[in-house]
Amino acid sequence: MDSSKKTEVVLLACGSFNPITNMHLRLFELAKDYLNATGEYKVIKGIISPVGDAYKKKGLIPAHHRIIMAELATKNSHWVEVDTWESLQKEWVETVKVLRHHQEKLATGSRSHPQSSPVLERPGRKRKWADQKQDSSPQKPQEPKPTGVPRVKLLCGADLLESFSVPNLWKMEDITQIVANFGLICVTRAGSDAQKFIYESDVLWRHQSNIHLVTEWITNDISSTKIRRALRRGQSIRYLVPDLVQEYIEEHDLYNSESEDRNAGVTLAPLQRNTSEAKHNHSTR
Repeated sequence: MDSSKKTEVVLLACGSFNPITNMHLRLFELAKDYLNATGEYKVIKGIISPVGDAYKKKGLIPAHHRIIMAELATKNSHWVEVDTWESLQKEWVETVKVLRHHQEKLATGSRSHPQSSPVLERPGRKRKWADQKQDSSPQKPQEPKPTGVPRVKLLCGADLLESFSVPNLWKMEDITQIVANFGLICVTRAGSDAQKFIYESDVLWRHQSNIHLVTEWITNDISSTKIRRALRRGQSIRYLVPDLVQEYIEEHDLYNSESEDRNAGVTLAPLQRNTSEAKHNHSTR
């Protein structure tokens, strides 16, 4: 297909990145290879958007550390960058709103919203945070779809897809908007039940043409949880995370038994918000 007729795609990965691992980076490469190979899409950018501290996940270290580690991990990438807008919000932001923010940012064009996520020139530099504070207010809920504007799609693993079924973790209308208006690029392992999960969900089944399942044939079981466990036990994490990330973790002693107890006993932000709204809606019927 003529490259001018291909749909340009920006891959957006949301998550804790606590810490970022080599597997997180591999997701981008796998998704890019898959989409480009279809002949219908051209991936032009990847965005890593770490969740803010208000997410309240157990063991979640401060966002500024997770941002810096993500920037160090992508320092040598020519197409994957880190965006701090989500991290700068005082309250937890639903994933669909993060997608909408980046889609609207693309729609307005680079002339009014220049790219504000440069790679850090040296570890710990905070200039980017200041740059983005002026653009940290939530956007109005619109779904712009002008022709010629790159499309933002959510990049994820099979675990996120399956989390759609966890009670009160996601709003059904948010799931619908994500798969209908944006789309999913879901990287799964060989033998995964992702296709079965789509079959069992009416919403996902209805929009399955907008859900791309990418099989990861070279298996990789690296996870942030396992990285933190190894660090608590004094074990090596070399070759599991980028070298610069490992050095930063060691320099700041980021992960230990004390850090793992952060937010212990605190209800996860989406569960708290969605449960509260569900009770309110039920009481007003």
